[in-house]
Amino acid sequence: MTKPQKTARNIVIALIAILVAGWMAQAWLFPPETKIGYVTAKPRIGHLADTVLASGTITASKLVSVGAQVSGQITALHVDLGDRIKEGDMIAEIDPSTQQNDLLDAEAALANITAQLAAKQAELRQAQLDYTRQKKMRALDASPQEDFDAAEATLAVTKAEITALKAQIDQAKIALDTAQIDLGYTEIRAPMDGTVVALAVKEGQTVNAAQSTPTIIKLAQLDTMTVEAEISEADVIRVHEGQPVSFTILGDRTTKYESTLRAIEPAPDGIEDDDDNTDDDAVYYNGLFDIDNPDHRLRVWMTAEVIITLNDVDNALIVPSAALIGPDTNGNYSVRVLDEKGDAIEKPVTVGLNTNIDAQIINGISETDDVVIGATSGATASSQSVRRGPGGMF
Repeated sequence: MTKPQKTARNIVIALIAILVAGWMAQAWLFPPETKIGYVTAKPRIGHLADTVLASGTITASKLVSVGAQVSGQITALHVDLGDRIKEGDMIAEIDPSTQQNDLLDAEAALANITAQLAAKQAELRQAQLDYTRQKKMRALDASPQEDFDAAEATLAVTKAEITALKAQIDQAKIALDTAQIDLGYTEIRAPMDGTVVALAVKEGQTVNAAQSTPTIIKLAQLDTMTVEAEISEADVIRVHEGQPVSFTILGDRTTKYESTLRAIEPAPDGIEDDDDNTDDDAVYYNGLFDIDNPDHRLRVWMTAEVIITLNDVDNALIVPSAALIGPDTNGNYSVRVLDEKGDAIEKPVTVGLNTNIDAQIINGISETDDVVIGATSGATASSQSVRRGPGGMF
């Protein structure tokens, strides 16, 4: 290769190197503008509800502990677990021997005092005659004053003794009534219609009612159940009687039971045990509502997953709450939507119900708008539609 050819080649190589270096410098110092991509969502028409979630326990609408009011051995038990019984049905019998003897003692004591009263009334008649006779004789000065005074005192004492005996008779009648009642307590009967949900004793067992009433059975009315929903102190101020509630149970999450909140207990659980709540445990208040249970599918102590509806709207135009811009100082909101060129423009809107997850738009946009809920510069789209402006990948 001649020297002029080498020189020309070197010049070409140098020019190429300069062009490459210039292009790289331009790319480094002046990168091309990247078009922002937007994550959007279409507004939808649907039902929107603001709710409070709570965990609840299902209990019987009435749950009664039927106990023994007298001590003794259970000689007969007439019910079994799960039995449905009627008010007045015999539940159990306690050996009545002690109570029968007490009744006989009370009857004898009343008869004894009654006989004493009859004898004392006879003495009263004699004392009255003696007093009358002594009074006449004393008027004629035919007997000493001492005899009249003694007759008068005897009459007064006899009347007082009769008054005391009458009071003792009243006490004896009360004792007799108590003995008859105690004898009746040896037959334990159902105080209401219900289902036997617990048996606390067995036939042949001895119960002692001296200090507290021992439980024989627990009787529950299961046709109507009560749900005790634990509402946190953060939510309870927004909850009130009459709000609609629904719940599901752990064994069947597809069946929804619906009712109305009946009451909210004014104090949290445990107040009867700890009046000065100084620990750091969360505070919950029980919200109460009832539910029909004709087939007894709901059982005592089941767990209920409760939803309390604070407010709801049907046929609402709904957008994600994340799309809202605001409120401003005047309490106004706006959202960004894409125009025909794919650019985001801001539109003022009127917001109705806002659950902080979804929000109702009363006016300002329509179902056809693409509402911006976020921006992205990457190429990976989310599960919602991604639109990019001109020059983008899509």
